[in-house]
Amino acid sequence: MRSAAVLGAGAWGTAFAKVLAEAGSDVTIWARRESVATAIRESHVNEGALPGVKLPDRIRATNDLAAAVAGAELVAIAVPSQTLRGNLAEWAGAFEPGSTLISLMKGIELGTTKRMSQVMVETARVDPDRVVVVSGPNLAPEIAAEQPAATVVAGIDPARCRAVQQAIALPYLRPYTSEDVTGCELGGAVKNVIALAYGMAAAMGLGDNTKASLITRGLAETARLGVALGADPLTFAGLAGLGDLVATCSSPLSRNRTFGEQLGLGKTLEQAQAATRQTAEGVKSCLAIRDLARKRAVEMPITEQVERVCHEGVDPRVAVKLLMGREMKPE
Repeated sequence: MRSAAVLGAGAWGTAFAKVLAEAGSDVTIWARRESVATAIRESHVNEGALPGVKLPDRIRATNDLAAAVAGAELVAIAVPSQTLRGNLAEWAGAFEPGSTLISLMKGIELGTTKRMSQVMVETARVDPDRVVVVSGPNLAPEIAAEQPAATVVAGIDPARCRAVQQAIALPYLRPYTSEDVTGCELGGAVKNVIALAYGMAAAMGLGDNTKASLITRGLAETARLGVALGADPLTFAGLAGLGDLVATCSSPLSRNRTFGEQLGLGKTLEQAQAATRQTAEGVKSCLAIRDLARKRAVEMPITEQVERVCHEGVDPRVAVKLLMGREMKPE
């Protein structure tokens, strides 16, 4: 019987714990708030994250980190990407030797421009082959509702990837393996930024041509950056690239699309945050992705304009004009 821990009791962390439990693991969720842990432990619900979803009996919960990871072969981490380093600084040394660390986060760290797996290796002081990334079109409420979906398990150790693949394989979730950690993480991070742009376009009443162009050109700039960083370009045509991008842009369940809609309605960053009351990873990641692109001399015009709208107060309508007025070039 596998033992697993999920660190983070948000929607995706809770949904992933449900998947692990239903696929045969005993799971402990670590929640920062004791009230959340108590509700999961006693009532098997996490109403704040996944309303109306009954969690399996084999899921337990605690706000004691050491108790959560004790004996855990698999440790999935699902905290906001910009808090990962601070959390791991407290948690380092608590994980079982040889355990597999699973990143459920999609972002690029501000300041360092490092991917989440790189932050995990550095801060948790673990070998890179112990870290596995899960990425794809995995909107948490749909996974929790057991709607059919697929995902990618990426890592440099094929045996660990296969072990995680088996640990989350279910009739409603089909996991594939990959060795392209860089590509999977970049696809997951940049799609949040493109989804902000998509949400802005939707709120401004722009049509399907505009939206299709944003998805297609957003994928192109994601792939350009990925190739510059050594990723396999084919990754971006798969689940962790195009699949995740389409789901995040098109779904009203997407936090980043919803946040972008608020910006498209003319609201400030602070007003949009108050209206959505959720973490939109793309808002902070757009700064880090822009910096990473500049370091590599990669053009990412959509990302640049999203950053300007979010952090420089540029009107989304002005951003559209700037994108459309760029120099003509081959596709």
